[in-house]
Amino acid sequence: MNETLVQANGLKKYFDDVHAVDDVNLNIRAGEIYGLVGSDGAGKTTTMRMLVGAILPTAGEINVCGYDVLKQVESARSQIGYLSQRFSLYEDLTVLENIRFFAEIRGLSSAEWLPRSLEILEFVGLEKFKDRRAGQLSGGMKQKLGLASALVTRPRLLLLDEPTTGVDPVTRQDFWQLVIKLVSQPATSEGVSVIISTPYMDEASRCHLVGFMKAGKIIAEDTPSNLRQRLNDRILELRGEPLRELKNIALQSEEVEEVSPFGDKLHLRVKAGASQQVIARLQKQIEARNAKINSLRVVPPSLEDIFILLTEFNHE
Repeated sequence: MNETLVQANGLKKYFDDVHAVDDVNLNIRAGEIYGLVGSDGAGKTTTMRMLVGAILPTAGEINVCGYDVLKQVESARSQIGYLSQRFSLYEDLTVLENIRFFAEIRGLSSAEWLPRSLEILEFVGLEKFKDRRAGQLSGGMKQKLGLASALVTRPRLLLLDEPTTGVDPVTRQDFWQLVIKLVSQPATSEGVSVIISTPYMDEASRCHLVGFMKAGKIIAEDTPSNLRQRLNDRILELRGEPLRELKNIALQSEEVEEVSPFGDKLHLRVKAGASQQVIARLQKQIEARNAKINSLRVVPPSLEDIFILLTEFNHE
């Protein structure tokens, strides 16, 4: 069984009357990608900053790679690569010079950091740009440079705080391929864990474990597939027009618990066992109201559907 790299018990952080993190427990093993998922203000960044020792918890215990973060913070940090939301590059320095800076402030000698930097730049696909100034990089390349800087010390734990916010879908895809490759490559057989915070449910689905976070609490934690099973056969996809009228009609059915827009369609969450009954009734009601229905069918639940369900029952 893989070694536990992160263990946090009863983690709390209060800012006056604000409970930013409220009794969070984490147990993350080597080789796992753990997704900390929630909207802005859920407590994801505060949790990350406590794990890396940047802020002290109000209460709780944190152990990273065998080190007590509260008592052995420097030893714990030596095992961590951290890419914050506001990662700052030195735009006048080249790609290689940026990595050198982050390596040397962590105590690496040139004999250590130079070969490691070249190895990492090849891994992230920036080896051809090592002499380019950081200020001349695209957004996606800056993101890869941030990841390279976090990896230069060979961390066993990688903390990525919303690393893909504000970048295009192709760049997000490229970044995730790097993360997946990182935890699966034989060269990291000693075991690397990744904790990544994200507001994006498609990214959450790529994680081995997902912790949904709201108002400082983890309100559910499981594998993406296990989470989705909670709503098997209870999500209907409705396509047609006008959507607002379709939503109003659907909400009048007592078997329909929730109606949510998903792009150009609607997701209807229905009571257990009511899917076919709702489909038959809605088709008649929509036709009677002269609205247009293109399709109405049962679809596999998404993590968005699960998150909407969970947040309904976890109001502050």
